[in-house]
Amino acid sequence: MIIEIWDEFLYRTLFNGLIWIYNNWTDMNMGWAIVYLTVLLRFALLPFTLVTERAHARNAKLSKELKRIQKEFHNDPILRKEEMRRVLKQRKVSPWSKAVVLGIQGLVLVLLYQVFVQGTTGERMIQTLYASIQFPGTINNMFYGFDISLPYDIIWSGIVMIFLMVEIYIGYRTQKGNLTRADLAYFILFPAAVFVFLYILPMVKALFILTSLIFSAIVHQFSRLIFRPKEEPKSA
Repeated sequence: MIIEIWDEFLYRTLFNGLIWIYNNWTDMNMGWAIVYLTVLLRFALLPFTLVTERAHARNAKLSKELKRIQKEFHNDPILRKEEMRRVLKQRKVSPWSKAVVLGIQGLVLVLLYQVFVQGTTGERMIQTLYASIQFPGTINNMFYGFDISLPYDIIWSGIVMIFLMVEIYIGYRTQKGNLTRADLAYFILFPAAVFVFLYILPMVKALFILTSLIFSAIVHQFSRLIFRPKEEPKSA
């Protein structure tokens, strides 16, 4: 039952959607089909993304407030824990919207991996296509000189790593206070781990993630304009 749902409703639906985009929007270029698919997916998930961005705006001062609580109640761990729970409940901190976005993107990553591992040619492709989807013939996997179906691509994996490092660096620049060793380790190790992960997989993964990261960065900048954190009244 689970295998049937996966193959028929998830894999086959995504595969046919990808081929339709390939046939109609990209002048027969699978790399651009992946970009279009990613953008369409992120637009579909945009309500959840905006919920996450609004939560970030509302909780812009949450970290500072929690540090204040830790300092004021450092001798009373029970009261400190209760106060932190109260603040978190008041701020309505909930990771569900971000979890939905990450979960669905992770699912699509797995499905895309299955698409390129099982191949996009031959009799299996004909059997997978809906009757309404035109058979595209030989798929063009070349994207600006790179074959997106091949692993061990250092260029696009490296671009994703650099993009992540820049994002993390900008995030640290907006924070006040000195960085810890854990912050520095995250700045280096997380992008490096992503690089290794993408390097050993088909390049299509790096293209999907890079497109999604760029989309997120654009939405974040837009959200900063519409979700401004409320300023607390100044004490007399």
